[in-house]
Parts: sequence; C-alpha cells; structure tokens
Amino acid sequence: MPVEPSDEELMLRYGSGDAAAFDLLYARHRGGVFRYLFRQCGGRAAAEELMQDIWLNLIQARGRYQVEAKFTTWLYTLAHNRLVDHFRRNRGPQLVSLEGDGEDDPIELPAHGALQPERQAQGREQAARLLWLVESLPAVQREAFLLHEESGLSLEQIAEVTGAGRETVKSRLRYALDKLREGMKDHL
Repeated sequence: MPVEPSDEELMLRYGSGDAAAFDLLYARHRGGVFRYLFRQCGGRAAAEELMQDIWLNLIQARGRYQVEAKFTTWLYTLAHNRLVDHFRRNRGPQLVSLEGDGEDDPIELPAHGALQPERQAQGREQAARLLWLVESLPAVQREAFLLHEESGLSLEQIAEVTGAGRETVKSRLRYALDKLREGMKDHL
C-alpha cells in the first residue's frame, strides 16, 4: 500500500510546479478551513470569500514556502490573519445564525434514519444548543476551541497560529470547555 505524502511534502511539490499536489492539499483541508471560517465569521458568503482569499494567498506563497512548522499550522495562520483583517473591517465577529442560510449549510447535523422521531428532535435540540453555546463563547475562546476541535491543532500549534502563549491557549480552551459542559449539563 503506497504511503500518502505529508502535507509539507505536497506543498513543496506544489511550489515546484506539481498542480496535482495542490488538489490533494485542497481536498484534505477545505472542509476544516471552511468550518473554522464559517463558525468564526458568521455566514456562508463571508466564509466563502475568506476561503478564496486564503487559498489565493497560499497559491501566491507557494514558491516561498519552507517547512518551518506543520503545514496545518501555516495554513491556519493564514486563515487566522485573514479573519483578523475581516474583523477589523467589519467591527468584530458576528454570531452564526442557527437557522442557516442554505440547504447545504454545514451546521445541519443529519440524524440516523433508524432513530425514533423523539430522539431525532432531541438530537437536533442538543446540536442547536451546542452550536449556540459555541457561538456565544468569547471570540478568543471560540477560536481556540474551533482550532482544537475542528482542525485538530495542538496547543502549541494554536499558540503559533494566534500569537498567544501556550498557557494562554490552554486557559482559553479550558474555559471554553467548562462553559460548554455547563451549558449542556441540563440538555444531555
């Protein structure tokens, strides 16, 4: 069985002119980056615009890319920086609507077909409650939570992406998890 190339290897290959390497990177990371952006900026249109900007930045930087950290750390640093610019222009983060804005909305959670209607309704209520709680977190806690849970970044990588210290990130993540647990306590 062939070994999948690492993200760093793919980015280096893309920088050398291998367009197929970009396709693999994009396929691997588009979902996680989009969910991070969507949940941070509050809407599909803004997330799609930011997504295009981030991948365009990646394309423009391909010849200068050097492996100094994990590729995901570098990619989410691009995303974080673009979000900061977006928030500065639009006066802060916006909350995501629980109603959604399209039929392919990533916040809709499919229920297993074999579940009873009562269980499906309960699952939807719990999912909506959790999304509301995540959206209600202070921006720095929400970002730490999403980078950890959605993107799988470590504390060190989140610190690098956000420019905060490791212990600060650890505290933000702990406070976010405590608030989410407390908010879900009566809904489980």
